[in-house]
Amino acid sequence: MYTGKHAHLRPLQPAFIMAATGEAVTYRELEARSNRLAHLLRKLGLKRLDHYAIFMENNSRYLEACGAGERAGLYYTCVNSYLTPGELAYIVNNSCSRVLITSVAKLDVAREALRECPNVELCIVADGEGESERIVGLREATRGLPRTPIPDECIGTAMLYSSGTTGRPKGILRPLPEQSSTQQLPIFEFLRKLWRYREGMIYLSPAPLYHSAPQAAVNLAIREGGTVIIMEHFDPERYLELVEKWGISHSQLVPTMFSRMLKLPEPTRARYDLSSLEIAVHAAAPCPAAVKDDMIRWWGPVIHEYYGATEALGFTACDSEQWLAHRGTVGKVLLGDLHILDESMKACPAGTPGTVWFKTASPFEYFNDPNKTREARSPDGSMSTVGDVGYVDHDGYLYLTDRATFMIISGGVNIYPQECENLLITHPKIADAAVFGVPNADLGEEVKAVVQPMPGIEPCAALAEELILFCSQSLSRQKVPRSIDFEDELPRLPTGKLYKRLLRDRYWGNKSSRIV
Repeated sequence: MYTGKHAHLRPLQPAFIMAATGEAVTYRELEARSNRLAHLLRKLGLKRLDHYAIFMENNSRYLEACGAGERAGLYYTCVNSYLTPGELAYIVNNSCSRVLITSVAKLDVAREALRECPNVELCIVADGEGESERIVGLREATRGLPRTPIPDECIGTAMLYSSGTTGRPKGILRPLPEQSSTQQLPIFEFLRKLWRYREGMIYLSPAPLYHSAPQAAVNLAIREGGTVIIMEHFDPERYLELVEKWGISHSQLVPTMFSRMLKLPEPTRARYDLSSLEIAVHAAAPCPAAVKDDMIRWWGPVIHEYYGATEALGFTACDSEQWLAHRGTVGKVLLGDLHILDESMKACPAGTPGTVWFKTASPFEYFNDPNKTREARSPDGSMSTVGDVGYVDHDGYLYLTDRATFMIISGGVNIYPQECENLLITHPKIADAAVFGVPNADLGEEVKAVVQPMPGIEPCAALAEELILFCSQSLSRQKVPRSIDFEDELPRLPTGKLYKRLLRDRYWGNKSSRIV
């Protein structure tokens, strides 16, 4: 995020405040930190369009780690802070990152991952000390470097990862114009206007900063000269406290957060003054209609929804009034050219579900993976999809009904089951495995595994616990099944393809939506 303008206009105003500790970093200090780190990256030889990675929890050094890349024309990859060493190493290597920025809290994972990352020249501990030539502390590494911008300053941006149907994450690379850091990229200018960002705004960020939505929202708030309140972890009552304490004007959430706040006792919910809220945006997972109804009744018509992938193929949005008039919609198209097509690539009539395709609003490719890029596009290359299924009503509003793949959306986090299935099959007591999402009132979906034991192995609670522990040793916690059921034989087609829908439908019953 660019801070140069506001470092001069409002040097002593907090650019951000950490919610738990109250630690505030002014625009002047954030500008100096970002510049010093940008000088270090140049000193290490990183030039425009090179890559580095960030692997940290929400902390007071996260924004400068991003800001330096945005000032130096670099691609920076913000990595899910819950990943295992092997998962982290894959993304660091796949992104061609030459530098890894981590924290004291994540250093053990980073240190182990680095053993598999020979091309990482330096690991920087943002909030601690170094321990070797390869692992250094940020303060020591930037000591004596200028607080002023690098001479060849130019715009950089995030290259974030989105999992594929095989479970392997994919880097989403967008063209980066050779322009000044003072100029905003077009997609962010569109979002700034849509979400009514303004000078003096106070933004509450309750989500992990490695996600694409918080990345965009925090970036925009700081470019507007606002103050960002960063929650280290989401807590429903604490969120309400912060809205009242800081007079929050803008925020962005996921539906699980709505659900958890609604489950607070009524006296607790009524205790806090939320009247400062001007706009609360939600996305990342479809919101159950009953939950959204309750939220609009509680907070008023300040709730806005959007639908869009990290790939930025297209973008739909609606405000509270539009949603109430088209209950369940994810909005009208604002970016891209939307098409609902059947399996023959023929247009579906209004009200008839099909695959959601966009004539791409923002060009992208999967980094170093032309095959995956090609798979996401239509045969003529003019359109792209992430595999969502939905329909458009006669008024042009989009509704999502399913996923073409069996991606699980749990608490706003996208989880692809293939990786867990592949792992479970390697267990000596398991002959076959299927993993999919099942209903969860709080998270929307949770991860369920159904397994076929090897002959002579008796299914039991102890075996289920053993398998969950087995998964937790190799997978980040979001991907680990919450429960495991047993079947004598899993349904497979003659081709060998697992017919997972037969299993999954048992748990969904007559629910009209497959993703909430």
